[in-house]
Amino acid sequence: MSTALILSGGGARAAYQVGVLKAVSEILPRRTHNPFPIICGTSAGAINALALAGRPGHLRLRARKLEAIWANLQAEDIYRTDTLGVIKNTARILISLLHGGYSRHHPLALLDNTPLRQLLEQLVRFRYIDEAIASGELTAVSTTAMDYETGRSVTFFQGNHDNWERTRRLGVRTGLSIDHLIASSAIPTIFPAASIDGNYYGDGAVRQLKPLSAAIHLGAEKLFIIGVSDNPIHTDSLHKSEHPPSVAQMIAQLLNSAFIDAIESDLETLEAINKLTRHMPDKAREENLRHIDYVCISPTEPIDEMAQHHIHELPRSVRLFLRGTGATAKGGGASAASYLLFEPGFCRDLLDLGYRDALRQEENILGFFLDQQSPSRSASGRP
Repeated sequence: MSTALILSGGGARAAYQVGVLKAVSEILPRRTHNPFPIICGTSAGAINALALAGRPGHLRLRARKLEAIWANLQAEDIYRTDTLGVIKNTARILISLLHGGYSRHHPLALLDNTPLRQLLEQLVRFRYIDEAIASGELTAVSTTAMDYETGRSVTFFQGNHDNWERTRRLGVRTGLSIDHLIASSAIPTIFPAASIDGNYYGDGAVRQLKPLSAAIHLGAEKLFIIGVSDNPIHTDSLHKSEHPPSVAQMIAQLLNSAFIDAIESDLETLEAINKLTRHMPDKAREENLRHIDYVCISPTEPIDEMAQHHIHELPRSVRLFLRGTGATAKGGGASAASYLLFEPGFCRDLLDLGYRDALRQEENILGFFLDQQSPSRSASGRP
């Protein structure tokens, strides 16, 4: 059965995914090469996905390489952090308001992510992806971006599959490049839109209504999903706010709706379909619906609280900007900062959390890969 690895978006939160992958590489037999013939990523998850796919060697070696990069990552490796650069970008946005709200020469954004392109050139070996697909080690690799012109979610994939089109989403077969990764991780207003074949694209988590669908279109029969959201807090009463929401809190909820809510909703739909197929005759099941075995691992500790303890690591220029929007304050503001906290302390804490969360699910993970347990498992108490 074809197993797909699905890595969701989440900016700096994607360090958690690498911690999980490190644990998986140690749980599986030592010389496991690649247990994921299909690898799908969105936003920062796309960077991890192609970095994993675009590197030879056993899974353990690949995971350790990713871990070394994330453990030493700094904000300046992702975007320009100098005060002048931040001021210039902010001024460019304000000036654009005098020209119909757009820039004639450069895509508008608060931060310049040019350093990210340089990092990706060292991280991903696209030639190896070609070789892995040709040899059959990989059947498909994909990354998703949002088309600013049409609002559609576009999955760019490499592999021997046909294009597909559904409501507000489509799959396009192509040779993947750094441009696709830059586009998939371009958080709107924060990072500039990326141009691909004359069209401008932004972060793939935006407008991604069905984040699991790309893997299924590419032939996946089992899904290994690594999310970046905290476990939801259940309460019997509504929490009363002490004050109106800050700008950062509003931005955080918009980002959460893109990076987190869609995959949780899609998992609920998948579980409902799985329950339905259990009660269908075999013939009807084959003709209409099919059961998809899955494991979903996501953080067991609140990432927002972790971010609160590391905001001081950010460069001064970024801290000043975040402070102005309320992102350094308690009560939800730190959630927005967590997406930009590409700093060693925060990333290492996420790496450790992902590693611990996955090791706690060792039996479940082994069962998933060895088919020794009943299907439709959720590895962190999630549906």
